[in-house]
Amino acid sequence: MPASPSTARAINDRLALRLLQQEGPLTAGQLKQLTGLSRPTVADLVERLTAAGLITVVGEAGEQRRGPNAKVYGIVADRAHLAALDIRTEGVSVTVADLVGRVLAGASAPIGDDMGTGPAVEQAVALVESVVKEAGADRLHTVGIGAPGLIDPASGELRDSSGLPQWHRRLVAALQERLPEARVSVENETNLAALAEQRDGVAQDRDTFVLLWLGHGTGAAVVLDGALRRGASGGTGEIGFLPVPGTATLPSSTDCEGGFHSLAASVAVVDLAAQCGVPAEPGQEPSAVGVVRAAAGLVRSAVRSAVREVRGVETGAGASGTARACPAASPGAVSAARFLDALADRVAVGVASVVAILDPGCVVLGGEVGQAGGDELAARVQDRIARMTPLPTEVRTTTLGGSAVLRGALLTARDRAQEELFTPGERPVRRW
Repeated sequence: MPASPSTARAINDRLALRLLQQEGPLTAGQLKQLTGLSRPTVADLVERLTAAGLITVVGEAGEQRRGPNAKVYGIVADRAHLAALDIRTEGVSVTVADLVGRVLAGASAPIGDDMGTGPAVEQAVALVESVVKEAGADRLHTVGIGAPGLIDPASGELRDSSGLPQWHRRLVAALQERLPEARVSVENETNLAALAEQRDGVAQDRDTFVLLWLGHGTGAAVVLDGALRRGASGGTGEIGFLPVPGTATLPSSTDCEGGFHSLAASVAVVDLAAQCGVPAEPGQEPSAVGVVRAAAGLVRSAVRSAVREVRGVETGAGASGTARACPAASPGAVSAARFLDALADRVAVGVASVVAILDPGCVVLGGEVGQAGGDELAARVQDRIARMTPLPTEVRTTTLGGSAVLRGALLTARDRAQEELFTPGERPVRRW
């Protein structure tokens, strides 16, 4: 059945707004060309969207014709302001952006283990209010939150999880109370990281992939046929509880110690580095990111030195033209390579389990540790997976690292705000 006039107008409006979001400011002529609509139809939708306060003239563009320059239209970016939060065990990060996703302000703050629940919540809320003020926003339209733990698929609330600070759950409720006009939603941090990698990161060419989060803890996000899969109870990807060989015990329903977490979480990574003789970065306490970054750097340097020596052998050196022998790798580089090999053995156990069940074709090593390991760690994991399973699997390194959670939360907030504001029908002209 043909669409009614009102439905057709609504479809055209949404199409034009999406094009302005994706392409940036456009003239009416460019909208006509991209949409395939007639000039009168485009003129009508431009008038409607302008009257609704969704688009405005942002400049002029000269065209190859007589007459005045064409007006350039863009989305009214300050029509709504958005906030994204990345809640970690040890602190919180906040970003405030406009309707098109342009970041206006951001800040992070640590929250100590010794701080009580009430003070921790108040400090986090105060940080949000401070960033909102710095961004020049009167109020927030949508808030997206990324947090570790399980999200109840029925209520959308963060569930009680063993080992997570109580202030996490209280913060979500406190933000809803302090920001009554804002739409506040929370999503598992690893799921948001996968969304960011799919939209802006290393998985843009993949409809199906798994992101393996390597950071303070471990987690996985599953994207199948372009859709994020959460599971019946919101627990898809809780890989930390996966029973694996190489641990002293089995995980329980309340504790992931003994599972994959015990092999690849930050504490285990630091211990493994110490066993392999890999030092922390100079002047810093040992951390998983630090030791993995240091090891990857030593291995890269050793490879570059070896390449230079091989070239010297091939071309000859010295006045006599005799070739030089390649020196053995330094003890530090040997220890670093041994550490990365051992870490890849551990990571491959988790990856192989995911591949055997889902056959995603691509696994992204995400999180701060995944980023620190770089191609040196990813190549080692892929080599092991190729020997452990007949299913072809590409292992990639994150391009977003730990910032993926905040980026994913912002993308989610922007999508939800646009979905509401770009919805056809009566649109309030007031600004949020």
